[in-house]
Amino acid sequence: MQRREFLAYAGLAMSTVAVLPTFAQPTQPLGSIMPNKKSGFAPVNGLQMYYEIHGDGEPLVLLHGGVQASEAFGPNLPALAKSRQVIAVHLQGHGHTKDIDRPLRFESMADDIAALIAYLKLGKTDLLGYSLGGGVALQTVIRHPASVKRLIVVSASMAQDASYPEVNAAFDQMGLHAAQIAQNIKGSPLGKLYPEVNWESLLRKIGEMESQNFDWSAQVKQIQSPTELIFADADSIRPEHIVVFYEALGGGKRDAGLDGSLRSVARLGIVPGATHYNILSTIMVAEMVQPFLAQAI
Repeated sequence: MQRREFLAYAGLAMSTVAVLPTFAQPTQPLGSIMPNKKSGFAPVNGLQMYYEIHGDGEPLVLLHGGVQASEAFGPNLPALAKSRQVIAVHLQGHGHTKDIDRPLRFESMADDIAALIAYLKLGKTDLLGYSLGGGVALQTVIRHPASVKRLIVVSASMAQDASYPEVNAAFDQMGLHAAQIAQNIKGSPLGKLYPEVNWESLLRKIGEMESQNFDWSAQVKQIQSPTELIFADADSIRPEHIVVFYEALGGGKRDAGLDGSLRSVARLGIVPGATHYNILSTIMVAEMVQPFLAQAI
């Protein structure tokens, strides 16, 4: 379960509790799929941030959604690692990165990612974020443009009102049911994979952060890094916002011309037959990302 996982039946918090175990079934642990990974902890902003390195080549940093960690990328991570050095990060309080006495904020987590990029001496690097991680990726390029070469945002928004009302309403209720949801997670495969996570605290922090009003549209218009947006055709993000998001990046302004030479550098991909909650279960995300990353800047 990631940034809006347990909100699929949102609006009724107890329905959220009932649905959560379904989303708490992680994909096969990456260690069994890609046993040759390297891993470590980076000291950044008071955190010991866990990261995994898969494959070789030009670096690509992956940021997971809320609650899960690197295993959430499913088949996309090994597919991307065939041609890239993929660095899968565990954000504050997630996976193997222990929480600290600090609220969750997109901005502070973006600062963590910029510090990690500097710690690993990656230089200006490509960044992909899904859901909550997509918001962190956006704030990373907004706050630290010198750290980001290309940006890929998967199923995330630039404004709180981009989501359907029932999604935001469920976040408002999350803290009330955090203890019960956390208890369900502890007995799930996800809970057994990351027994060190304080699930109740994490859920409360995510709910509190996601209930904050935000609108980054003005900053998004200033992004210089080539950006690709990827959404499901039945996403938790409203389709009209997807269009506005794409336009803010310079896309969709005019016909591209017969040879495509008049198109913007921004890209937009829609995964058919998918939702916000299962978009990473299909290899189509990696298949959309790979040609975008292969383009010369």
